Amino acid sequence: MAFTCSDIIKIVFAVILPPLGVFLERGCNADFFINILLTSASLPPLPTHSRICQPPKSAPTRAIRLSCASCSMRDAYIPGIIHALYIILKH
Repeated sequence: MAFTCSDIIKIVFAVILPPLGVFLERGCNADFFINILLTSASLPPLPTHSRICQPPKSAPTRAIRLSCASCSMRDAYIPGIIHALYIILKH
């Protein structure tokens, strides 16, 4: 199966914002809503996330900002990304 330019764009969107990649492939149907649920269910709630990323008194501010951004974005969308890539690549 050869990839077209639109497939590559859909894959990029699936990694950045998983529901958008599914929407571009399938439109507004059950797969789209399943992906929204998978993506939003894996996001940490804000109060819990703010407690996890509380800076210690002696830590530099820049390192804390980078660690908070990486822990929220890297792990949060993994179920949504997996589902979006499955939908896009299964054809």
